Amino acid sequence: MKRLALAACFALGTCVSLSAQQSSVLMFAPAAQPSASSPASTFSFTLVPELAPPATPSESFLPPPKPALPDAPAPPQSSVRDEGYRWDLAVGYEYIHFNSSQFSANLSGLHTDLGYYLNSWFAVEGNVVSAWGGQIVGERTKYVLYAGGARIGWGPSRRRWTPWMHALVGGVHVNPQIAHASKNSLAVQAGGGVDWVYNPRVSLRGEVDYVYSRLYSSTQNNFQIGLGAVIHF
Repeated sequence: MKRLALAACFALGTCVSLSAQQSSVLMFAPAAQPSASSPASTFSFTLVPELAPPATPSESFLPPPKPALPDAPAPPQSSVRDEGYRWDLAVGYEYIHFNSSQFSANLSGLHTDLGYYLNSWFAVEGNVVSAWGGQIVGERTKYVLYAGGARIGWGPSRRRWTPWMHALVGGVHVNPQIAHASKNSLAVQAGGGVDWVYNPRVSLRGEVDYVYSRLYSSTQNNFQIGLGAVIHF
């Protein structure tokens, strides 16, 4: 009987110790991770984007930003000759101071000039100047100069201001008639000016010229000033 009682006590103690060990193991065991197919893992962050985890490098498909390139230099401003225009037609106002042994006069009129560029800096040119002044010996003074020659420019300038000079030979006609003297004479014109380029087709021009002539059996050394516009074509 004593042996039966001891066996029963031993079996009861063994059961109690096993149950205590199982509960301690369960307390220290790590929590089970939800599987990939669980509902929590399929939660959509579309409605709450702030809660979405940051994207891993493998998920980022955007290319890295390219380094900024330096600004390209502005192209040089083209000149009138670069546009392929060879002809110049100038029209404008002309002032002439004519002084001779017979009379002196200040005249105002128009000038017309036509030039053709053989290259970027050399052109052949022809011009006509017509001007009128006051009354002398009952006749109104009149001055007509016609000449042709060459013009030299300062090359294909990229600037607004383009200087030039020219030399021309032709004739001059002056009125009134003086007794025993011709109203016509050889004339030599030399001078220069500057063009201000408004756009490739239009420029503004200013020029000053010296004019040599021989009328009334004497020589004349006069000057004229012109202002006008130039059309390039």
